[in-house]
Amino acid sequence: MKILVVGSGGREHALCCSIKRSKKVDEIFCAPGNAGISSVAKCVPIKPMDFEAMASFAVKEKIDLTVIGMDDPLVGGIVDVFEEKGLRVFGPRKNAAIIEGSKAFSKDLMKKYNIPTADYFVAKSPAEAREYLKGAKFPIVLKADGLALGKGVLICNDAAEADDAVRELMEDRKFGASGDEIVIEEFLEGPEVSVLSFVDGDTVKIMASAMDHKRAGDNDTGLNTGGMGNISPSPYYTKEVDDFCKENIYQRTVDAMKAEGRPFKGVIFFGLMLTKDGPKVLEYNCRFGDPEAQVVLPRMETDIIDVMEACIDGRLSEIDLSFSEKAACCVVLASNGYPLSYEKGFKIKGLTDPLFSKEDHFVFHAGTSFDKDNEIVTSGGRVLAVTALGDDLRDARKKAYSAIDHIDFENKYFRHDIGHAIDEV
Repeated sequence: MKILVVGSGGREHALCCSIKRSKKVDEIFCAPGNAGISSVAKCVPIKPMDFEAMASFAVKEKIDLTVIGMDDPLVGGIVDVFEEKGLRVFGPRKNAAIIEGSKAFSKDLMKKYNIPTADYFVAKSPAEAREYLKGAKFPIVLKADGLALGKGVLICNDAAEADDAVRELMEDRKFGASGDEIVIEEFLEGPEVSVLSFVDGDTVKIMASAMDHKRAGDNDTGLNTGGMGNISPSPYYTKEVDDFCKENIYQRTVDAMKAEGRPFKGVIFFGLMLTKDGPKVLEYNCRFGDPEAQVVLPRMETDIIDVMEACIDGRLSEIDLSFSEKAACCVVLASNGYPLSYEKGFKIKGLTDPLFSKEDHFVFHAGTSFDKDNEIVTSGGRVLAVTALGDDLRDARKKAYSAIDHIDFENKYFRHDIGHAIDEV
């Protein structure tokens, strides 16, 4: 089979590596890819939002299956364009990808179908938002309705911060049209858990649990980011939590989407908060998480192509989805200054260290490119995701932090406490 992966980050690198392990796959392309992805796939300079060019390439190259890694193309309707041309593609159609594309839609869906989530209000104007906030209990959470690179969530501790957040999201339009509407949400407390799942429109099968670390600084301080690291499995994801979510969240969400005439095929990411009142949904994503994919996919034992094809064909119930008993820890190496301003173009040293040829160590490239001398250099805020497998979470964490000492670049920044929950449970 010839496979095309759409995207350019660490998630797509992890996907390409997982796909390469399939016995069914002969050749992998990635558009546009990055410097690291080029070692496992042929990178193609097509922009992810250029749907016609992407589909034309797939037709010309006789691609057997296209895997959409990124959220923007999914929400924009790339799957619909591919299907109209008779191309086989893994991911939800536009009318189903709205589960991530609009937080207001997903909150209304959860309310209608009795899926546990935080209380909320959808504000369609700054005046509406400020009026609602007059009677609000703080802290409170304000979210841009649309896509915002994982950064459109603002936690406000008082009325002044909330007023600033309304201005930032709706008036200054920091995230563009994503802030045309905002969701004002009850502040929930408890451990966060990420659960990825494969869905075929009817059946849902969950993958290994994970735990993201969103804040830029140690001890969960600083600005929200796309993710500074991850562990899998989450030490908080117990059998009791699993049983509750299977009954009240996972299948209920898939059934709700089908009932709304929006059958979902692809990956649903469930962002959960384990509150004192039980698990509640913080958010849905319509694709693999990043860097969740970098800890979940290395643990996956089932052939990923078999699973994706079963999702497309409505045969997911026939798949035995299995994951290694080993644990995984991922530490993101970022450019100092991320998620705000940062310099790039620095050469990366240590990528050819023999350590990274071992089966239990991975370096997934997120923001890298080649310079004029064909050297790999930094080209983004999140540069690399270094993942290690271990016998348990402590072992995986120890290996991951040891591994990042082998890599260096000017401006290198990382959190020192990924997996801190291991010591708290």
